[in-house]
Amino acid sequence: MNHRQVLQSLSGLLLGMFVSILASTVVSSSLPLIISDLKGDQSAFTWVVTATLLATTVSTPIWGKLADLFSRKLLIQIALVIFVLGSALAGFSQDTGTLIIFRVLQGLGAGGLGALSQIIMADIISPRERGKYSGLFGGIMAIGMVGGPLLGGVVTDAFGWRWNFYLALPIAIAAIILLQVTLHLPKIVKRAVKIDYLGAILLAGGISMLLIWVSLAGSQFEWASWESFWMVGGAAALLIAMIITEFKVAEPIIPLKMFKNRTFTLATVASIAVGVAMFGTSVFLSQYMQLSRGATPTQSGLLTIPMMGGLLLASAFFGQVVSRTGKWKAIMVSGASLTVVGLLLLSTLHYDTNLTYVGVSMFVLGAGVGMIMQNLTLVVQNTTEAKNMGVATSAVTFFRSLGGTIGVSVLGSALGTLVANHIKDGIVKLPPADQLVAAKALGGGTIPHVNQLPDAIRVLVESAYGSAVGSIFLYAVPLALITLIAIAFLPNNKLGTVTAIELAKRGGGTAADIVEREVEDTEDVLIEVAAATAALPAVGEAHPIDDESRRREPVAATGSITRQ
Repeated sequence: MNHRQVLQSLSGLLLGMFVSILASTVVSSSLPLIISDLKGDQSAFTWVVTATLLATTVSTPIWGKLADLFSRKLLIQIALVIFVLGSALAGFSQDTGTLIIFRVLQGLGAGGLGALSQIIMADIISPRERGKYSGLFGGIMAIGMVGGPLLGGVVTDAFGWRWNFYLALPIAIAAIILLQVTLHLPKIVKRAVKIDYLGAILLAGGISMLLIWVSLAGSQFEWASWESFWMVGGAAALLIAMIITEFKVAEPIIPLKMFKNRTFTLATVASIAVGVAMFGTSVFLSQYMQLSRGATPTQSGLLTIPMMGGLLLASAFFGQVVSRTGKWKAIMVSGASLTVVGLLLLSTLHYDTNLTYVGVSMFVLGAGVGMIMQNLTLVVQNTTEAKNMGVATSAVTFFRSLGGTIGVSVLGSALGTLVANHIKDGIVKLPPADQLVAAKALGGGTIPHVNQLPDAIRVLVESAYGSAVGSIFLYAVPLALITLIAIAFLPNNKLGTVTAIELAKRGGGTAADIVEREVEDTEDVLIEVAAATAALPAVGEAHPIDDESRRREPVAATGSITRQ
């Protein structure tokens, strides 16, 4: 495909990704208000987020398997329908329980959109060219993540938070039609695929039990208690059973043999930490802006623009650089370093931190994530055979979602504990009359409407959330350091110039292998040419003139010259 044909094929895909991101982020700025209206606590807030991420995590590998069996174009349209249907139903939620259920449906569709978009890109674009088009996806993601909270805040302030869940419906319909008209994929040979449903169930059960334990421990029961023992033990048993199953089934949901590939293993480790940085920061920054800085949902959306702006600029610019130069290692190492710096800067947050400082810190973090997020998928696809492209791509997305799921849950639980401790210590210092008011307003554990609290208690809550959110970012720094180390040790393979479709037609190998063979063949030809050139006589010795030649009489030339 030429550039125009690629853009035409990607137009529906980009719009589908945009609507999924918009539907996810449009509620982020109003989520504290939603949880307050539905009488939810910090645990419910965390689960509203992690329910979507958990469903995305578990369903992603299954979508990858289905992509090897059915039409990828049809599958991504189905995923889009499921996602938007879950979003629309969430608008009718009457409590946090029903909201969590509908968010699970959203996550099932999101798993398909995330995996299939990357698989389809690998089908029609070579790794070398994929950088600049990945920049388009990064740009769409950034626009959705910037515009979503801002639009959600405006809609919430004007019409109420329920309308946020309906905004994506008309755009989704347009995306489905555009996908049907513009996306034309070559027919590829389908192979028989067996989906590992047992592995998916065991994985979902094990991860869910761990997340439930993290959400409840410290509030409903002690961390060191028999409840913790059986929940952690049960989760470990399920996950061990899942690993055993993966060794025995014909086509596991997570092919453990792929961990023999050094690039895949290190990219997986890096993806887990990126998931925490990408999902965790957006969740907790919205809480910081509204609960610690007293911002409205609209203001919260505006205040988070620097982070998404950094992600947009870095993703688009460095995607072009990767495509033009073929160099990716230095860019990714630099991005991982910026991620560490950004988290360190945000770890100093308090309720009265200068907003310019907050904005610069968010921009640095966003730029770091933008430089590594899409490129992690790129380097894995570059060293994967065509027959495993779907499962390898979905596996990277799976571990990124897994990192986000566990990270948001663990950090959310830690946030709840820190906030509760800060408030408890602060209430003791209040006058007796204010202590009674604070106990009545905050005793239930639900997230309060900060702007409706008396001044003394409002400052207490803002201070508690400000300090706690800063601590959360500090807890994420070790994961960012792991990402930096993993990326530093990634093999610096050259980016291939063939698509996954072309790889399949060649009958095997990876894009990186092919480009290496081409380099070796070129070197062999150059060596042969050099050897042949060395065997030729020197220029001055090509036609030696002996004394006999010099003594010969010159030969006279005869003929006539005519004017043309």
